Amino acid sequence: MARTRGFDKDVALDRAMKLFWQHGYEGTSLDDLTAELGIARPSLYAAFGNKRALFELALDRYGAAAGIAVDGALAEPRAVDVARAFLAMYVDVRPDCPRGCFLVQSSTPCSAESAEVQTAVLGRRRVVEQLLTRRLQRALDDGDLPAGAKPADLARYLTTVASGLSIQATSGATAAQLRRVADLALTAWPT
Repeated sequence: MARTRGFDKDVALDRAMKLFWQHGYEGTSLDDLTAELGIARPSLYAAFGNKRALFELALDRYGAAAGIAVDGALAEPRAVDVARAFLAMYVDVRPDCPRGCFLVQSSTPCSAESAEVQTAVLGRRRVVEQLLTRRLQRALDDGDLPAGAKPADLARYLTTVASGLSIQATSGATAAQLRRVADLALTAWPT
């Protein structure tokens, strides 16, 4: 007879995601994971596979939640509102989540042994940039951006500022400080 798993897999995945978010992929050890999840290694392997598989699940979980926020920003009626809403995602820090962006924080210090993890995270960041580029191209086509504006450059600008906001948030910047930086960044937005 199979034994009943003694933990909630969703709760465990949320906890693992937060560990990876705070400490990065490489900075989170199997000992950290088993201690945080309150399970032994065999249970971790049985429930999630190896550390990399658990990270991928955490990445998917984060992506699902972040995707809702990105979709909300992309749905804004004007390009400047898209930009403002996108940057607000990096300013408005939820108290129950680590500071900064999971996609920025989790893969930055990766060695050659973790290149596949870094590639997976960077791929997700590129998808966000591509979504922004498509939305801003639509804004250009609709006359919501001035002729000559370059949607790909604007999308890269937004993701670069967002990454900087994430790093500043992790370094302890307050929401008010981050909001001032985001507002300042928007003064360069083409009108």
